[in-house]
Amino acid sequence: MFRTVLGPDFDRLHPRLQRRFSVGLASGEACTGHGVMERIWHGGAFVKPFLALGATRNILVPEAARNVPFKIENVPYTDSHGRETVTFVRTFDLPGRPRRFDAQMVLSPKGDRILDYLGTHQHLASELHLHAEADGSLLIRSGEHRFREGPVDVRVPELVGATAEVRESYDDRAGRFRIRVRVVNRYFGPLFGYQGSFEASYTDIRGHGVRPGLRPVREEPRA
Repeated sequence: MFRTVLGPDFDRLHPRLQRRFSVGLASGEACTGHGVMERIWHGGAFVKPFLALGATRNILVPEAARNVPFKIENVPYTDSHGRETVTFVRTFDLPGRPRRFDAQMVLSPKGDRILDYLGTHQHLASELHLHAEADGSLLIRSGEHRFREGPVDVRVPELVGATAEVRESYDDRAGRFRIRVRVVNRYFGPLFGYQGSFEASYTDIRGHGVRPGLRPVREEPRA
Protein backbone atom coordinates (compact mmCIF):
# COMPACT_ATOMS: atom_id res chain seq x y z
CA MET A 1 0.00 0.00 0.00
CA PHE A 2 2.68 2.52 1.04
CA ARG A 3 5.04 1.43 -1.73
CA THR A 4 2.25 1.86 -4.28
CA VAL A 5 1.55 5.44 -3.20
CA LEU A 6 5.14 6.56 -2.54
CA GLY A 7 6.51 5.00 -5.72
CA PRO A 8 10.32 5.23 -6.09
CA ASP A 9 10.56 7.34 -2.91
CA PHE A 10 9.68 4.24 -0.89
CA ASP A 11 13.25 3.00 -1.44
CA ARG A 12 14.57 6.07 0.41
CA LEU A 13 13.11 4.77 3.68
CA HIS A 14 15.29 2.94 6.19
CA PRO A 15 15.24 -0.81 5.34
CA ARG A 16 13.45 -1.60 8.62
CA LEU A 17 10.75 0.95 7.74
CA GLN A 18 10.50 -0.52 4.26
CA ARG A 19 9.64 -3.91 5.73
CA ARG A 20 7.25 -2.49 8.31
CA PHE A 21 5.36 -0.42 5.75
CA SER A 22 5.29 -3.28 3.26
CA VAL A 23 2.79 -5.06 5.51
CA GLY A 24 -0.12 -5.93 3.27
CA LEU A 25 -1.96 -8.66 1.42
CA ALA A 26 0.92 -9.09 -1.04
CA SER A 27 3.54 -9.53 1.68
CA GLY A 28 1.32 -11.89 3.66
CA GLU A 29 2.63 -10.40 6.89
CA ALA A 30 1.18 -8.59 9.87
CA CYS A 31 3.33 -6.45 12.18
CA THR A 32 2.94 -6.02 15.93
CA GLY A 33 4.93 -3.44 17.83
CA HIS A 34 5.51 -3.50 21.60
CA GLY A 35 7.16 -0.62 23.40
CA VAL A 36 6.78 2.37 25.67
CA MET A 37 5.32 5.80 25.08
CA GLU A 38 7.69 8.09 26.93
CA ARG A 39 5.08 10.83 26.96
CA ILE A 40 1.38 11.19 26.15
CA TRP A 41 0.25 14.80 26.35
CA HIS A 42 -2.71 17.05 25.57
CA GLY A 43 -3.31 20.79 25.32
CA GLY A 44 -5.13 23.03 27.78
CA ALA A 45 -8.05 21.99 29.98
CA PHE A 46 -10.55 23.07 27.30
CA VAL A 47 -9.30 20.23 25.08
CA LYS A 48 -10.04 17.40 27.50
CA PRO A 49 -13.83 17.16 26.93
CA PHE A 50 -13.26 16.78 23.18
CA LEU A 51 -10.62 14.11 23.76
CA ALA A 52 -12.94 12.30 26.18
CA LEU A 53 -15.71 12.35 23.56
CA GLY A 54 -13.35 10.97 20.94
CA ALA A 55 -12.22 8.24 23.32
CA THR A 56 -15.75 6.78 23.32
CA ARG A 57 -15.12 5.76 19.70
CA ASN A 58 -11.42 4.87 20.17
CA ILE A 59 -10.21 8.20 18.78
CA LEU A 60 -7.54 10.09 20.75
CA VAL A 61 -6.58 9.66 24.41
CA PRO A 62 -7.81 12.11 27.11
CA GLU A 63 -5.17 11.27 29.75
CA ALA A 64 -1.64 12.66 30.01
CA ALA A 65 1.01 10.22 31.23
CA ARG A 66 4.62 9.12 30.98
CA ASN A 67 6.29 5.78 30.32
CA VAL A 68 3.13 3.99 29.23
CA PRO A 69 3.36 0.43 27.81
CA PHE A 70 2.13 0.49 24.25
CA LYS A 71 1.15 -1.88 21.43
CA ILE A 72 0.43 -1.21 17.77
CA GLU A 73 -1.19 -3.81 15.51
CA ASN A 74 -0.85 -3.55 11.74
CA VAL A 75 -2.86 -6.35 10.15
CA PRO A 76 -3.88 -6.40 6.47
CA TYR A 77 -7.24 -7.70 5.29
CA THR A 78 -9.87 -7.19 2.61
CA ASP A 79 -12.74 -5.16 3.99
CA SER A 80 -16.44 -5.75 3.33
CA HIS A 81 -16.24 -3.44 0.26
CA GLY A 82 -13.40 -5.39 -1.33
CA ARG A 83 -10.62 -2.90 -0.53
CA GLU A 84 -7.19 -3.68 0.86
CA THR A 85 -7.06 -2.35 4.42
CA VAL A 86 -4.34 -2.27 7.09
CA THR A 87 -5.20 -1.76 10.75
CA PHE A 88 -3.30 0.83 12.78
CA VAL A 89 -4.72 -0.01 16.19
CA ARG A 90 -2.78 1.49 19.09
CA THR A 91 -3.38 0.33 22.66
CA PHE A 92 -2.03 2.40 25.56
CA ASP A 93 -1.86 0.46 28.83
CA LEU A 94 -2.71 3.39 31.08
CA PRO A 95 -3.04 2.72 34.83
CA GLY A 96 -6.54 1.46 35.62
CA ARG A 97 -7.91 1.90 32.08
CA PRO A 98 -6.31 0.91 28.77
CA ARG A 99 -7.12 3.24 25.88
CA ARG A 100 -7.26 2.47 22.16
CA PHE A 101 -6.70 4.73 19.19
CA ASP A 102 -8.09 2.93 16.13
CA ALA A 103 -7.40 3.68 12.50
CA GLN A 104 -7.75 1.68 9.30
CA MET A 105 -5.80 2.70 6.23
CA VAL A 106 -7.57 1.97 2.96
CA LEU A 107 -5.97 2.00 -0.48
CA SER A 108 -8.11 3.90 -2.97
CA PRO A 109 -9.52 1.92 -5.92
CA LYS A 110 -7.07 3.67 -8.29
CA GLY A 111 -4.13 2.97 -5.97
CA ASP A 112 -3.08 6.62 -5.97
CA ARG A 113 -3.78 7.54 -2.33
CA ILE A 114 -4.34 6.21 1.16
CA LEU A 115 -7.41 7.14 3.15
CA ASP A 116 -7.19 7.01 6.94
CA TYR A 117 -10.47 6.08 8.65
CA LEU A 118 -10.56 6.79 12.38
CA GLY A 119 -12.44 5.14 15.20
CA THR A 120 -14.73 2.18 15.73
CA HIS A 121 -17.29 3.34 13.15
CA GLN A 122 -15.09 5.03 10.51
CA HIS A 123 -17.03 8.28 10.80
CA LEU A 124 -13.90 10.41 10.29
CA ALA A 125 -11.78 10.14 7.15
CA SER A 126 -8.64 11.93 6.06
CA GLU A 127 -6.45 11.61 2.98
CA LEU A 128 -2.81 11.07 3.96
CA HIS A 129 0.20 12.88 2.50
CA LEU A 130 3.39 10.79 2.67
CA HIS A 131 7.01 11.89 2.44
CA ALA A 132 10.22 9.86 2.69
CA GLU A 133 12.70 12.06 4.53
CA ALA A 134 16.43 12.36 3.78
CA ASP A 135 17.30 10.54 7.04
CA GLY A 136 15.20 7.50 6.06
CA SER A 137 12.23 8.37 8.26
CA LEU A 138 8.62 8.53 7.09
CA LEU A 139 6.56 11.69 7.58
CA ILE A 140 2.77 11.38 7.35
CA ARG A 141 0.48 14.44 7.40
CA SER A 142 -3.30 14.30 7.37
CA GLY A 143 -5.33 16.32 4.91
CA GLU A 144 -8.79 17.71 5.51
CA HIS A 145 -11.10 15.60 7.64
CA ARG A 146 -14.53 14.53 6.49
CA PHE A 147 -17.44 13.21 8.53
CA ARG A 148 -19.30 10.38 6.81
CA GLU A 149 -22.48 8.63 7.92
CA GLY A 150 -25.21 7.38 5.59
CA PRO A 151 -25.88 10.08 2.96
CA VAL A 152 -23.89 12.66 4.97
CA ASP A 153 -20.40 13.51 3.68
CA VAL A 154 -19.22 16.89 4.96
CA ARG A 155 -15.90 18.58 5.59
CA VAL A 156 -15.07 19.00 9.29
CA PRO A 157 -14.74 22.78 9.92
CA GLU A 158 -11.24 24.03 10.74
CA LEU A 159 -12.53 25.42 14.03
CA VAL A 160 -13.08 21.91 15.41
CA GLY A 161 -10.84 19.91 13.08
CA ALA A 162 -7.12 19.29 13.38
CA THR A 163 -4.05 18.25 11.42
CA ALA A 164 -2.08 15.20 12.50
CA GLU A 165 1.63 14.80 11.85
CA VAL A 166 3.26 11.40 12.36
CA ARG A 167 6.99 10.82 12.07
CA GLU A 168 8.32 7.26 12.28
CA SER A 169 12.00 6.35 12.12
CA TYR A 170 14.37 3.53 13.02
CA ASP A 171 17.12 3.96 15.59
CA ASP A 172 19.98 1.66 14.58
CA ARG A 173 21.87 2.19 17.82
CA ALA A 174 18.90 1.28 20.03
CA GLY A 175 17.48 -1.31 17.62
CA ARG A 176 14.01 0.22 17.97
CA PHE A 177 11.43 2.11 15.95
CA ARG A 178 10.74 5.64 17.14
CA ILE A 179 7.44 7.43 16.68
CA ARG A 180 6.25 10.97 17.34
CA VAL A 181 2.68 12.19 16.82
CA ARG A 182 1.30 15.74 17.08
CA VAL A 183 -2.32 16.79 16.51
CA VAL A 184 -2.73 20.54 16.08
CA ASN A 185 -5.75 22.80 15.57
CA ARG A 186 -5.20 25.87 13.41
CA TYR A 187 -6.82 28.20 15.96
CA PHE A 188 -6.20 26.54 19.33
CA GLY A 189 -2.73 25.11 18.78
CA PRO A 190 -1.46 21.68 19.93
CA LEU A 191 -4.27 19.37 21.07
CA PHE A 192 -2.76 15.95 21.62
CA GLY A 193 0.32 13.86 20.96
CA TYR A 194 2.68 11.14 22.04
CA GLN A 195 6.22 9.96 21.47
CA GLY A 196 8.06 6.76 22.25
CA SER A 197 9.75 3.70 20.82
CA PHE A 198 8.98 0.06 20.13
CA GLU A 199 10.26 -3.23 18.74
CA ALA A 200 8.40 -5.05 15.97
CA SER A 201 7.65 -8.68 15.19
CA TYR A 202 6.01 -10.20 12.12
CA THR A 203 3.50 -13.00 11.67
CA ASP A 204 2.00 -14.82 8.70
CA ILE A 205 -1.57 -13.55 8.21
CA ARG A 206 -2.56 -16.79 6.50
CA GLY A 207 -2.05 -18.60 9.78
CA HIS A 208 -3.40 -15.96 12.15
CA GLY A 209 -5.88 -13.74 10.27
CA VAL A 210 -7.45 -10.74 12.01
CA ARG A 211 -8.15 -11.24 15.68
CA PRO A 212 -11.69 -10.49 16.96
CA GLY A 213 -12.24 -6.87 17.92
CA LEU A 214 -9.54 -5.44 15.65
CA ARG A 215 -11.79 -4.54 12.71
CA PRO A 216 -14.18 -1.59 13.04
CA VAL A 217 -17.84 -2.01 13.95
CA ARG A 218 -18.86 -0.21 10.76
CA GLU A 219 -16.99 0.05 7.44
CA GLU A 220 -17.55 3.19 5.37
CA PRO A 221 -17.96 2.41 1.64
CA ARG A 222 -16.60 5.71 0.29
CA ALA A 223 -12.89 5.93 -0.56
